[in-house]
Amino acid sequence: MADEVNYVLEAFKFMLLGMGIVFLFLFILVQVVELQAKIIAKYFPEDTSKTPAAQASANAAEDEQRKVAAIIAAVTEFRNNKS
Repeated sequence: MADEVNYVLEAFKFMLLGMGIVFLFLFILVQVVELQAKIIAKYFPEDTSKTPAAQASANAAEDEQRKVAAIIAAVTEFRNNKS
């Protein structure tokens, strides 16, 4: 009976050790990725002047109108074919 308790304790120790190592690895990985993002942002800043917001919103409105027109055409075609 005493051997069984020792096996359970050993298994619990290995489980904690394994989970601790994985947690430590993931923590280091997150820190390295954040550092990499800061370095990239410092030396390669994003250029926001390429696509102005007004042009993007105009394109979005035009796309929305095209979608609505396509939906109306599809519903009309379906109703015409149904009867």
